[in-house]
Amino acid sequence: MSLILSTDNITKKFKSKTAVNQVSIHVERGQVYGLIGRNGAGKTTLLRMISNLACPTSGSYTFYDENGANNEAMWGRVGVLIEDPGIFQNLSALQNLKAKALAAGINNDQYLLDLLNFVGLPNVGKKAVKNFSLGMRQRLGIAIAMVNSPDLLILDEPINGLDPQGIAEVRSLIHRLCTEKGITIIISSHILEELSKVADRYGIIHEGVLLSETSKEELMEQCKPVLYMNTSDNQKARIVLSDMGISDFKVFDDHIEICERTKEGGAISMALAKADIQTLEMRQEGQSLEDYYFRLTGGAKNA
Repeated sequence: MSLILSTDNITKKFKSKTAVNQVSIHVERGQVYGLIGRNGAGKTTLLRMISNLACPTSGSYTFYDENGANNEAMWGRVGVLIEDPGIFQNLSALQNLKAKALAAGINNDQYLLDLLNFVGLPNVGKKAVKNFSLGMRQRLGIAIAMVNSPDLLILDEPINGLDPQGIAEVRSLIHRLCTEKGITIIISSHILEELSKVADRYGIIHEGVLLSETSKEELMEQCKPVLYMNTSDNQKARIVLSDMGISDFKVFDDHIEICERTKEGGAISMALAKADIQTLEMRQEGQSLEDYYFRLTGGAKNA
């Protein structure tokens, strides 16, 4: 895949505070890129810079290999929903879309109605947006960001404050935007567990610094459970494990690490006993996505 957007040591300072410190991210076309970080980590500031809503103090970013800050033509290809949907509360959903369409030079009511249908707002009629649920307003905000048929959609905390149903609806919409519309998406959140359900690649930012940039597969590898055990004869146990069809394990002098079928400890103990091998110790360890995130960012106490 080719990069649609990348940043090169992009930095933003506010007087003595450095909000974003030399961050370099790489977003491939067709991906959902999850930007994860606690509140105040620098996510929104970074997104504002790559949306051309704030100027970097130093560093740069590129869009389709062209300088982003100096490329006015690119902004017709980017949709942005940062902090607040920016909707008119007393207008209907269609009227809100028309306001954005007018600014974009679009005059096609059927296209706008199709957009509302796509985001799950097909029959809202003349109902004022002030009477919408938070989830409905978020989906309308995404529809407004899509009016210009963008290649890249930038969403800042779109699930923040939503109930479980609202989160599921937005999550489904993000998936459809990527798979059905072919839109590349950058989405920020402080909830790694939710991002893991939609993102293909992750950037973890903490106190303005990018700590890690990783694929979903690499992230899952970091968090997979491991069965640790020690036996009366670890070398002989190697043969038993192989005979059971277990191949993903490592044997050390004082223990064995098994990285597959980790919930079959009882069956493994029984197989070892039949081979006259005593199980001296057995425990399963692993870390959830949240554990991994807290460890990387310095512990839950700082959340």
